[in-house]
Amino acid sequence: MTVTWTSGYNIDEAVPFVEWGWKGQEQKRSPAGTLTFHRNSMCGSPARTVGWRDPGFIHTSFLKDLWPNVEYTYKLGHLLSNGSVVMSKQYSFKSPPFPGQESLQRIVIFGDMGKQERDGSNEYADYQPGSLMTTDTLVKDLDNIDAVFLIGDLPYANGYISQWDQFTSQVEPIASRVPFMIASGNHERTWENSGSIYNGLDSGGECGVPAETLYYVPAENRAKFWYAADYGMFHFCIGDTEHDWREGSEQYKFIEQCFASANRHKQPWLIFAAHRVLGYSSNDWYANEGSFEEPMGREHLQKLWQKYKVDMAFYGHVHNYERVCPIYQNQCVNKETSHYSGVVNGTIHVVVGGGGSHLSQFTSLNTRWSVFKDYDWGFVKLTAFNQSSLLFEYKKSKDGKVYDSFTISRDYKDVLACVHDGCEPTTLAN
Repeated sequence: MTVTWTSGYNIDEAVPFVEWGWKGQEQKRSPAGTLTFHRNSMCGSPARTVGWRDPGFIHTSFLKDLWPNVEYTYKLGHLLSNGSVVMSKQYSFKSPPFPGQESLQRIVIFGDMGKQERDGSNEYADYQPGSLMTTDTLVKDLDNIDAVFLIGDLPYANGYISQWDQFTSQVEPIASRVPFMIASGNHERTWENSGSIYNGLDSGGECGVPAETLYYVPAENRAKFWYAADYGMFHFCIGDTEHDWREGSEQYKFIEQCFASANRHKQPWLIFAAHRVLGYSSNDWYANEGSFEEPMGREHLQKLWQKYKVDMAFYGHVHNYERVCPIYQNQCVNKETSHYSGVVNGTIHVVVGGGGSHLSQFTSLNTRWSVFKDYDWGFVKLTAFNQSSLLFEYKKSKDGKVYDSFTISRDYKDVLACVHDGCEPTTLAN
C-alpha cells in the first residue's frame, strides 16, 4: 500500500515517515520520499501565472510485506530537526486480498468528479454540482467498498493549483481508507505542444504535473499514465487517452501485454478503463461527429478486447451514464441484458462520467447498441462473489440506490472458449 500526504516540511526541516501496523498491535515506522513541483514545471497559463500556488511537499511511503485481509492502522509523522515529532490522527485500511483469492470483493468506478464548496460559497466555474453528492454517498457506504477507481478529470483545477488541495481534502475520507486509483484525463494533461496526443488547453497549463506528483500509480513512467493493477480476482488495465493508443504505439503494446498477462483462472474478471471514450457513447457531440466515440478509438483496440476476452471497458469524459451491449465491430453479440451466462462473446462498454461535473446531453438518435442511459450523477459498483459470479450495479449519487444492474455467471471453460476473432490457433496433430 502507498500512503501519500502533503506538508510544509522540506527534507532539511523534517524527516517524513508512516507509523503503522496491525490494528491494536505494535506499530513500526517506514520512511517516506519527498517530492514537489515548481512554477517552471507548468506548461502555460494560468498554471504558470495567476493560478500558481506553491504546493508544499508531497510525501509518499510504501508499506510493504502486508498480510492479506488484515486491518492496519497508521499515522503520518515528521521527525523535526530539533528532535521533536509531530503526528497526524490515526487512519486505518484493510490490506488487499492475495491476487486470485476467492472472497467478496467490491470495486467502485466513475470519472469526472470535481470538487464543490460545502458551505455553498462560489465555486470556480460552478462546474461540478454533483461532486459532493458522490463523495458523501461513497463515504456513507465505505464499509462495503474495497477500492475506488476515479478514471480521469479529478478536481478540474484547470491551472489553479490551490484547487488540488481542496479536492484531496474532499476525498480524504475515502482515499485514506481504501485504495484510491486514478487515470489521467484531459483536464489533468492536455496542453498544446506538450507531448499529449491532443493539442487543447484543457489542463490550464498543468500538463499532468500535479496529478502525476500527488497520486502514485504503479506506472513505469508516471508521465505516461498507463498501468496494471490487481485486486483479488480482478485484473485492471488502465489506459491513458491523452497519449497515443493506436496500433504500433508504446501504449498499445502495453495494453496488449496487460491483457495477455491476466491469468484468467485466478483473476477471471478482466477490466479495461480509460478517460476518453474509446468504445461507444450516445453523447450528442460524439453523435454530431458521426463517430459515437473518440476518433480512432475502438478501431484500433477492439481486436485486443476481443482476442483477450475483456469483460468490461469503462470510460469517463462524457458526463452521464450509459451501458452498451456485449459488442464487437459495432454489432451486439449477446441478446441478454440482465443476466449473462456462459460465453459472453464480446466486451460490455460503460460510460460512467457522472461523478460530479455538469451533465452531458444524449443524442436524439436511436443507438441500437445502447442498453441503458441515465442523465444524472452516479457511479458503478462491481461485486465479485467468487471466480464464477459477478454483480454489476449502477447507483445514483443522490440516494445510492441501484438504477441499472446485471449479473455474469460462467465457468473457467467459458473464458477459454473460442469466440469470433478470439480463438487460439490449433493443429490437427495429437
